[in-house]
Amino acid sequence: MQNIAVFDFDGTITRKDTLLEFIKFSKGNCRFYLGFLLFSPLLVAMKLKIYPNWKAKQKLFSYFYKDISIEQFNEWGNGFSAEIDKIVRQKAIETIKSHKEKGVKVIIISASVENWIKPWAKKTGIDIILATKIETDKNGLLTGKFLTKNCYGQEKVNRLLEVFPNRNNYKFIVYGDSRGDKELIEFADEGFYNKFK
Repeated sequence: MQNIAVFDFDGTITRKDTLLEFIKFSKGNCRFYLGFLLFSPLLVAMKLKIYPNWKAKQKLFSYFYKDISIEQFNEWGNGFSAEIDKIVRQKAIETIKSHKEKGVKVIIISASVENWIKPWAKKTGIDIILATKIETDKNGLLTGKFLTKNCYGQEKVNRLLEVFPNRNNYKFIVYGDSRGDKELIEFADEGFYNKFK
């Protein structure tokens, strides 16, 4: 029977939300704060749960990245890997290493965009990344839209089952930190909230 360890990314492996950190890294603090001032009513509505999380996130993403080339975006993603190193939780990294040493397959399931998770995950030895995919047009420019559903709640379970459909063939453990990880933790053989804080 295969053993799998599933990690949420933002708040579990990292200490900060990587979308916000990525915007600062790629666009600079000035543009970042201007954008957040513009979107503050929407973000407040999202926090109050009167506006969907995924819609607010996509509008914010579109504001900063629509019409950017995928080459430029990926270049930022590669450079951002060093910034992620600065905000990781050391206990999470130690746990990932421990699982890898035991031959456990390690997976990240995240609502964040895969283009900035993958470069960091590759050098860290993560086996599979299931995260938000972004849409590009025929010219290779970002449309500002996401190709996949927001990887939150039940969608995290759905994404895992797309890759590992035969639930009886594996045992898995989950590490998460928020309401968005609840369904996946309940679906797991063993689950932990805020294990690394």
